[in-house]
Amino acid sequence: MTEHLLDYLHYLELEKNASSNTIDSYRRDLQRYVDHLEGSSVTALGSVQGEHISNYLRALSGAGLSSRSVARNLSAIKGFYRFLVGERIVRKNPTLTIEPPKRSRTLPDVLSPQEVQRILDQPDTQQPLRLRDKAILETLYATGIRVSELTGLKQSDLQLEFGVVRVMGKGSKERIVPVGSSARTWIKKYRSSVRPKLVKRSRSHDAVFLNARGRPLTRMAVWNIVRGYTRMAGITKHVHPHTFRHSFATHLLEGGADLRAVQEMLGHSDIGTTQIYTHIDREYLKEVHRTFHPRP
Repeated sequence: MTEHLLDYLHYLELEKNASSNTIDSYRRDLQRYVDHLEGSSVTALGSVQGEHISNYLRALSGAGLSSRSVARNLSAIKGFYRFLVGERIVRKNPTLTIEPPKRSRTLPDVLSPQEVQRILDQPDTQQPLRLRDKAILETLYATGIRVSELTGLKQSDLQLEFGVVRVMGKGSKERIVPVGSSARTWIKKYRSSVRPKLVKRSRSHDAVFLNARGRPLTRMAVWNIVRGYTRMAGITKHVHPHTFRHSFATHLLEGGADLRAVQEMLGHSDIGTTQIYTHIDREYLKEVHRTFHPRP
């Protein structure tokens, strides 16, 4: 079973051009599934029945996984079996009759525009790395990009003279996202006064945002940057880079932005994913956000 799993992961990489993050996620989810089968004395994928998969999903729920995580695991298993059937490794797809659990459509924590401003005001831009941090925070909020997309930004992706950045999203799908003037200003300051000094400390990298050793920032480093300035701002909410993405979308929609325009900027393939941001109480947000975006 493990051999077939490896074949599927290679298929995702070579045929579907899946991102490394997607492949890692599928590897974790499907390896756990295969381990469960082996622990249940199932030795061949062709002998799996729908009840085996249903029992596995119930076990995940019983272990405390959210309905969203269980649904993601089922999606990975469905994709695996589509591959197995297509390759004639198994004759029947046991996932066809299995429905995903009902997923909660509640909006994650978002920041108010005032809270965002407090975080953006924290970095001491007289210090080089803090100026870099300021540019990172401004970029996250101005564009709503994912942390993996931020760390993957290349120099050539910045088209600041046109007010946009080119973003490589999930599944290597490219999109163009506008950038407000505030973020453009801080990105330019970082690129002109800080980045040249950082890049000298190692072999030249094309990544926009670099660490103190001149290497591309990791996702965890960005998480730590966001958490650090959130604490400095005295905000007790659980804030992470994705919170800026949620806040970006919520503030735009509450200000009156078109849902499909926000869908395009976020890189959502399904507009239903974007619609989650319309479910928050609109009257509350109208009190804290009156324009499309609080920063020009």
